[in-house]
Amino acid sequence: MSTYREEQAHSQEMVIRHLQQVSAEERDRLRTMCAAYLTFRKTVAHHQRHHLQAICTRACFQSQLSACCNKDGIITFFADLVINALFSPPRKLADLMEALRDERLDMKCIYLGANGCRWHIKPLGCEMFLCDRALEEMKAAEPQAGHDWQRLEAEAKRFRWPDRPVLFDVIESRFLAAGMCSPLMYLHNSPGLMRIKRKAGLA
Repeated sequence: MSTYREEQAHSQEMVIRHLQQVSAEERDRLRTMCAAYLTFRKTVAHHQRHHLQAICTRACFQSQLSACCNKDGIITFFADLVINALFSPPRKLADLMEALRDERLDMKCIYLGANGCRWHIKPLGCEMFLCDRALEEMKAAEPQAGHDWQRLEAEAKRFRWPDRPVLFDVIESRFLAAGMCSPLMYLHNSPGLMRIKRKAGLA
């Protein structure tokens, strides 16, 4: 098993096990913390359906050239795992864990199955990935849609970019306080992100 797959499997199992063990009140507190983020994700999904789905399907998925779903290629933050586990039906989580145990030899993302992505709420990095070709095609066809996408990219930073208190950092902190540690806790172990936090007086 690759290091990437081991990190993913260990962290996913840690999150799922912890959420099963904590009180219903704690799970509800975590879900409440995610309310604004889920609203944002619905806005992004709406934009993608109306302005990007046709472009991306034609340019990448039908041709099997997708650059955003390569093997061992997606970056998942610890909070991505927590949010997905909080809101996923049990069967979706089971499918996701089965994917991690499946030693495929192709170059597809380990989370990509016959019916698409196995995540219930995809990692933010996956959701916001947009290649230059797709962006330029969208902007040429619908200039306002291009401006709206740039606004959404800026809004995404409010949840993950730690130049202020952000949701992803708060979630990591709660799990660290509960005695858990994962290499996917980038808000606490990435030198670059830690520099941003120190500059903002948050570390």
